[in-house]
Amino acid sequence: MRNHTLTTDPIERLARRRAGAKMGWHIHASVYLLVNLLLVALSVGSGRHWAVFPALGWGIGLAIHGMVVFFLAGGSNLHERMVQAERDRLSAAQTPR
Repeated sequence: MRNHTLTTDPIERLARRRAGAKMGWHIHASVYLLVNLLLVALSVGSGRHWAVFPALGWGIGLAIHGMVVFFLAGGSNLHERMVQAERDRLSAAQTPR
C-alpha cells in the first residue's frame, strides 16, 4: 500500500492540501451549526435572545475562513490570476531593458 502522506508528486500533495482545507471548513461549519443550535435552545429557554451575539461573532470568523479556503487559497481562479500577475511582474523586472 502506498503511503500518501510522503508522496513526492506535487499535484497529489497540492490536491490533498486543498481537500484538507475544504474539509476543515466543513468541520468548522458543522461545529458552528451544532453549537449555535444548542445556544439558541438555551437562549430561548431562558427567555432572552442573547444567542445572536456569539452566532454573529463566530459567523464572521466562519465567513473569513470560507473566503480564505474557497476564494483566496490555491484552488480559486483569483489566486491563480494573482500568482500569474506576480510571475509576469518578476519576469519583467528581470528582463534587461
